[in-house]
Amino acid sequence: MSEIWNGLQALLGNILSFFYDLVPNYGFAIICLTIVVNILVFPLTLKQVRSTRAMQEIQPEMERLRREYKGDQETMNQKVMELYRERGVSPFGCVLPLLVQMPVWFALFQVLRNPANSLPADSSLLVAAGEGALRFLTMDLDLAPSEVVGTEGLFAVATIPYLLLVGFVILTGYMQQKLLSPPKQSGASNPQAEAVQRMTKILPLMFGVISYIWPSGLNLYFATSNVFRTGQQLLIFKIDGRPGPPPDGGKPATKEPDDGEPDDGKKPPRPQGSAKKQRRRRRR
Repeated sequence: MSEIWNGLQALLGNILSFFYDLVPNYGFAIICLTIVVNILVFPLTLKQVRSTRAMQEIQPEMERLRREYKGDQETMNQKVMELYRERGVSPFGCVLPLLVQMPVWFALFQVLRNPANSLPADSSLLVAAGEGALRFLTMDLDLAPSEVVGTEGLFAVATIPYLLLVGFVILTGYMQQKLLSPPKQSGASNPQAEAVQRMTKILPLMFGVISYIWPSGLNLYFATSNVFRTGQQLLIFKIDGRPGPPPDGGKPATKEPDDGEPDDGKKPPRPQGSAKKQRRRRRR
C-alpha cells in the first residue's frame, strides 16, 4: 500500500515538474495538473451526472414504495434495490468521482508540504521550492490561509489574496453543486430533493473550511477543478439535455377511479328529475 501511495506522489511530482519546465510558474503547473486529473476522471464525472439524473427520475416510484411499505423496512429496502437494478441506477455513482479524487488531494497535500520527497532530483521546480519561489498572484502556495492570517492578521493586505481564493473555492463549488441539484418543485414535498438542496449549500461551505486550513496550492487545485467540472457539466447537459422535475412532480399517485366514475375528479351529476321527485314527496 505504501508503494502505491509513494508512486502516486511521485507521479504528481513529475507532472508538476513537467508543466513547470514548460512555463516556470507554480500556479500554472497546478492548474495544468488539475486539468489533466479532471480529464482522466471525466468518464466518472459523466457517470455521476447521469446517476444523479436517474436518481431524480425514480423519485416518484421511491415515494410510492415508501408509502406502500411504510411499516416494513426490510421489504421496502428490497423493493428499492430491485428498482435500482431495474433502472440501472447506482446510489454510489453520485459520489464516485469525489472518492476517486480524494487520494489525489491527500497526495498533492504531501507534495506541496514536502516537495523534496516527491519531485525529481533534477527538477527546476525543486530548486524553486528550495529558494521559496513557489508563488502565484503574490501568494505563497505552500502556505495555508490560516497560517497567513495567524502571522499577518485577518485584515492585512497580504492576507486578502488568500481569503479571496477561499471565497472563490466556495463560490465555484456552489455553482457546480447547483447544476447537479434537481429543480425546485412546488406542491408536495420531496425529501430526497430537499436533502440534495441542503447539500448544495453545505458542501461548498465544508470545502471552504478545508481550504482555510490546507495549503493554498491545493486551494488552487480545488478552484480550478470546480471551474473545469462546471464546464464539463454544461457540456453533458448539451449532450443529454438539462434535468427536469420528476414526471409527476414528486406528488403522491392519485387514486384510480372506480368503474362508472368520471376520471376528471368531479362528482357525477345527479340524475335528471331527482329534485322534482323530492318536492312531490314533500307535498304528499
